[in-house]
Amino acid sequence: MSAPLNLLSIEDNLVLGRLRTEGKAWIVGGWVRDSLIGQINPDLDIATTLTPDRVKELFPRTIPIGEDYGTVIVRLEGGSKNEWEVTTLRKEGTYGDGRRPDNVIFGKEIELDLARRDFTINAMAIDDEGRIIDLFGGENDLQNNTLRAVGEASERIAEDGLRIMRAFRFLDNGENSIRTMEDDLENAICENKEMLTNVSNERIGDEIKRILTSKYSDEILVKMEETGVLGIIFNDLSIDLNNINCTSPLVILAKILKGNELDKADFYARIRNKLKYSKKELDIISFLHEHRNVDFKSNIESLRRFNNYLSDEQKSAILEYHCPKDFIKKLEKLEPYKRKTPLVDGNTLSRITGIEPGRKLGMLKGWLFRQQIEKNITSKEDVLKNLEQIDWKNDNYDKWPVLSWP
Repeated sequence: MSAPLNLLSIEDNLVLGRLRTEGKAWIVGGWVRDSLIGQINPDLDIATTLTPDRVKELFPRTIPIGEDYGTVIVRLEGGSKNEWEVTTLRKEGTYGDGRRPDNVIFGKEIELDLARRDFTINAMAIDDEGRIIDLFGGENDLQNNTLRAVGEASERIAEDGLRIMRAFRFLDNGENSIRTMEDDLENAICENKEMLTNVSNERIGDEIKRILTSKYSDEILVKMEETGVLGIIFNDLSIDLNNINCTSPLVILAKILKGNELDKADFYARIRNKLKYSKKELDIISFLHEHRNVDFKSNIESLRRFNNYLSDEQKSAILEYHCPKDFIKKLEKLEPYKRKTPLVDGNTLSRITGIEPGRKLGMLKGWLFRQQIEKNITSKEDVLKNLEQIDWKNDNYDKWPVLSWP
């Protein structure tokens, strides 16, 4: 199979051309892999004989992200926003920490550089004449939907614990099936799964997110459980892979962890510590966990509170999580109500009732807002009429229900 160089952009060729005026440069990694199976990968990674310092001289806007390991991000002059990851050819020594090489020796041979890579489908390169350099059968493995390590699987996995996570991510071939993990690779993962403890929680969280984005996430998760990898990642949490039936990564994650009897705050903290997700993502996951056994009441008041009280992200996530068909059907027929704030403010309410600012006034305002939403009230006067239905002078205000869901 010939290299599909017609997929390269003008800027891609410009970067490659400038590098090749002073040394050699090859297209490597994911772009080669994906282009050979007809997929477009926007990220073009380049290996070169030039040192990072020389690359920076050729491209003044270069961003140093890992110079010790030979990697920089190249940017062109002018208004271009595109970036290219350029790495100096290298051969590595031992991996003392199971994550990073103890020492990096820059090299001149593409063959040695490819030999240090993780999987055969990622260990191919394209030279300046468009020839594919495939020393380990990566192209054949692509065609046969096989994921195989470069050389000895046990050595490749033992070098870098992150390769365990990458192996499961690359089971998704981006088409209509998943790749088969070669037996030696699977055995190496089982034997070295404890190496995941050397990998940062941020990196594990990022890989989990990518895996859950796959339309084959159910099957990949099963394989991760069979190899004991999920048990390492979620070591003190129970996992349930039954009846997921979801596509959103955060919803899937919440569902597979639904069997843990933890309150919202504890659950939030556990996931934060294990995966280092953003606050927004953690809020959604813990919200779903808190409402894993919620009862969807389909009366009009509940529907209106659901529509107004929850954010769009919360609504979308919890409906996918539970899929309450009757509730969804009635929700779709609900008349729109776009007023998101109380019609009666605290100053007005204090002036009318004589209640001083404080908790009681806040609870009364919250109760009126709930009435406003549940009854679809659109005028301040109609909201205030509800004061006739409550003994706001003598009642225990802590029992007044404010706007909430469920």
